[in-house]
Amino acid sequence: MTIIKSYAAKHAGADLEVWEYDAGELTPDDVEVQVEYCGICHSDLSMIDNEWGMSQYPLVAGHEVIGRVVALGSAAQGKGLKVGQRVGVGWTARSCGHCDACISGNQINCLEGAVPTIINRGGFADKLRADWQWVIPLPENIDIESAGPMLCGGITVFKPLLMHHVTATSRVGVIGIGGLGHIAIKLLHAMGAEVTAFSSNPAKEQEVRAMGADKVVNSRDAAALQALAGQYDLIINTVNVDLDWQPYFEALTYGGNFHTVGAVLKPLPVPAFTLIAGDRSVSGSATGNPSELRKLMKFAGRSGVTPTTQLFPMSKINDALKHLRDGKARYRVVLKADF
Repeated sequence: MTIIKSYAAKHAGADLEVWEYDAGELTPDDVEVQVEYCGICHSDLSMIDNEWGMSQYPLVAGHEVIGRVVALGSAAQGKGLKVGQRVGVGWTARSCGHCDACISGNQINCLEGAVPTIINRGGFADKLRADWQWVIPLPENIDIESAGPMLCGGITVFKPLLMHHVTATSRVGVIGIGGLGHIAIKLLHAMGAEVTAFSSNPAKEQEVRAMGADKVVNSRDAAALQALAGQYDLIINTVNVDLDWQPYFEALTYGGNFHTVGAVLKPLPVPAFTLIAGDRSVSGSATGNPSELRKLMKFAGRSGVTPTTQLFPMSKINDALKHLRDGKARYRVVLKADF
């Protein structure tokens, strides 16, 4: 018997309450992690509120975990992890390991159904468990207080940079400078790319430039958008609201790609000739596989890229959730375990 202390939602939209549960015996592939920090993501709010219709209550959310290994299952031993090691756990806790996607290294697209950490019982707790391959070793030089959001928000915007082979010569635009977009700006700047931030809030310009943006464009200024036609190798959309997308498609250079990680609910209207003329494309992605997560955390440690965060004690978790719901987060909220 292993008793885990957590903060759980007992029903949709409820405030979180202290809840203890028996995690049972450690399975062979499992790693048990003592939680030190856990970021809060909008996905946690969606699951607490059952917006996606798949929440199971009591629900223990939290999927941006930084902590230390406290126990290893029999099959997890000898896999490069050891008790006491500092690690991270992100969006995914498990994948089947044997389907075509898993065998090819695309575990995030597991055909048998990857298990999100949120559904697995997540990091709003003193401990959590995950399959060893999804427990990511952390470099010694990473900032542990702010590192949690890199495991969800960070990998979400890092993966397009890998997919589209961004280099120091790339010209990249980022739509929306919030929890995702601000990390994208920092990563791109660290990689040496030329970065343009598209923001609807002109008051953010000085702050966004300090993050590393070379140019800040008002996304409500149609003339400013039209003046950028044919310039960008990649434009990453991080917002989930519907916009006039055509100026962004036209801002792509030949071979350019419009890539969305923002879950826009309305279909994107893409005229065929927008793609045909100039060999342009539109794509999207989820989070990343264990290899991509390891690359990101190594790069963040080496380059010093850190999300801009606000810290709350986990005992104030409902205050932290309200802070995020009210749109006051600048730019990611992180909980520090204080059980």
